[in-house]
Amino acid sequence: MGIEGKENYSEMDENVTNTEETVHEKENEQTGKAAGSCLPLAADQLDLAKQYKQMMLIYEAGIRQLTTKLQILNREFEQSNDRNPIENIKSRIKSAESIAKKMERKGLPMTLSCLTNNIFDIAGIRVICPFITDVYEVARMLLSQTDVELVQVKDYIREPKENGYRSLHLIVKINVFFSDGMRQVPVEVQMRTIAMNFWASTEHQLRYKKDKAITPEMHARLKKCADIMADADYQMQKLAEEIHF
Repeated sequence: MGIEGKENYSEMDENVTNTEETVHEKENEQTGKAAGSCLPLAADQLDLAKQYKQMMLIYEAGIRQLTTKLQILNREFEQSNDRNPIENIKSRIKSAESIAKKMERKGLPMTLSCLTNNIFDIAGIRVICPFITDVYEVARMLLSQTDVELVQVKDYIREPKENGYRSLHLIVKINVFFSDGMRQVPVEVQMRTIAMNFWASTEHQLRYKKDKAITPEMHARLKKCADIMADADYQMQKLAEEIHF
């Protein structure tokens, strides 16, 4: 079992998140208006390079704090149950280019206060678990902590995407203390099983082969592979229950 506290990876399933953006932009904008910025408004006058550098420090701190919480929960569960509910943890921060494109799609000005009030997936963590029940148990343990606030949940395990994608998506805010006080940092957490991650990672590689078009027949085959992986997941879950995991 390997846990990587911080490791860059390609945009977390852009084929999923980009599709969601159009559908949920209005919803997220309303959420953003109600939420307070995690950065001071005065910083809006800084040049963009300095803004981005300052923002990275804030979001990296949020990732570090949330990753530490997950690692502690994993170790505690291991001692109590003689196994780990988390197979792997990876993290990433959106690139400046990706952030700019998303702000442009939403028609938002490139300022820190506007960005932090409207974009909630700048910092991202992906948690890979052995079994489906582990996904929900780790999520429950994380969200039960008083300094972790749930902003949004999208359950693509119980309700998969049309293409077969399965994962539990959480947007949370984590309290992080800096020299000038506490700030709430939003982080996107994607939680899935090993089988779900295998399909999502390989599907992403195939879909983003830029010199090849994905035909409807290929889409159908990818969906069939997703269904096969889902069935394997449920069969493994049943075996785990029979063995009293």
